[in-house]
Amino acid sequence: MTKPATTVPEPVAFPQDRTCPYHPPTAYDRLREKRPLTRVTLYDGRDVWVVTGHSTARDLLADPRLSSDRTRTAFPVTNARFAAARDRRVALLGKDDPEHRVQRRMLVSSFTLKRATALRPRIEETGGRLLSAMEAAGPPAELVRAFALPLPSMVICSLLGVPYADHDFFEEQSRRLLRGPSAEDTQDARDRLDAYLGELIDHKREEPGDGLLDELIQEQLREGALDRADLVSLATILLVAGHETTANMISLGTFTLLRHPEQLSQLRADPELISAAVEELLRFLSIADGLLRVATEDIEIAGTTIRAEEGVLFSTSVINRDSTAFPEPDTLDWHRPARHHVAFGFGIHQCLGQNLARAELEIALSALFERLPGLRLAAPPEEIPFKPGDTIQGMLELPVTW
Repeated sequence: MTKPATTVPEPVAFPQDRTCPYHPPTAYDRLREKRPLTRVTLYDGRDVWVVTGHSTARDLLADPRLSSDRTRTAFPVTNARFAAARDRRVALLGKDDPEHRVQRRMLVSSFTLKRATALRPRIEETGGRLLSAMEAAGPPAELVRAFALPLPSMVICSLLGVPYADHDFFEEQSRRLLRGPSAEDTQDARDRLDAYLGELIDHKREEPGDGLLDELIQEQLREGALDRADLVSLATILLVAGHETTANMISLGTFTLLRHPEQLSQLRADPELISAAVEELLRFLSIADGLLRVATEDIEIAGTTIRAEEGVLFSTSVINRDSTAFPEPDTLDWHRPARHHVAFGFGIHQCLGQNLARAELEIALSALFERLPGLRLAAPPEEIPFKPGDTIQGMLELPVTW
């Protein structure tokens, strides 16, 4: 008897837009069923491995046979904007050891837990001023522009020594860099950011200040450990990542809490839960979805062989919903141990600014709901726009009232 032909399903396209801002795209359900490793198709038709299992992800993210060097020919890219910029110099994120290790060591003392703790009073004061301005203006308010974006922007400017007076410029260029309408628009934004930061660095060489950039100029640039182009690249990564990611977590975290009134009530009843709540929100929201690597050698893992020069993608939104690591993963639970999530990545490229991000999120969300106990959405939730799937996830705007 002839066996019926079996149909092999087409790989899931990656990335895709979310249908709900705090859940992975519904099409990723197939990826969740195929843990820990399967295939997806990128925008250009290329198939790459996608890692979806939590333990497998941590193993591979710590494996030196996976490269972050995006100038490698086989390195995977997820959209045309990324493809057009792949040959640009990228500090930290686009480097492998030993070069990556050297750059990271230059910065690590500025992003320790001790340093983040010392910055808490400044973050609290900044958040308080922004909320006072919101209250004075009266409801309604657009929370992204009034609070979620300026708070981390002010903090990273202060840390780096970048004039906050220029925030409209660099926030707009960051927006274009991460989700511009075309590759040309993205490249223009990067050129403008590079030129701005290059001029700032040149100015600081003549008139030093007291920010991290000033320290890098004095200790690394003047000593020849960094050249000007590398310092501009480092400054771009620190400035853009330092405000964009946290701003998106604040806005999307607020939206998520307002859509989960029971969990919000628990948090209000016990403010000591805020640290655990931030970890759970980081896991649940997974705003930076799609870490990219390329194999430099064959890798045997999970009964599969990843061949040299094959692309590997880590879907953090799926990995952080792995039920073997997080029981009932689609439920917000402040009492689960969630610190082992991979929202900040894992291994040598784990987010350098995670201590600062945690401090900002804890302070921002605590202050927001304490100062505005009647906070609620000012528009139907289904009408509030959020970001597309090929960039950092978050709310495009968040109208609120109280």
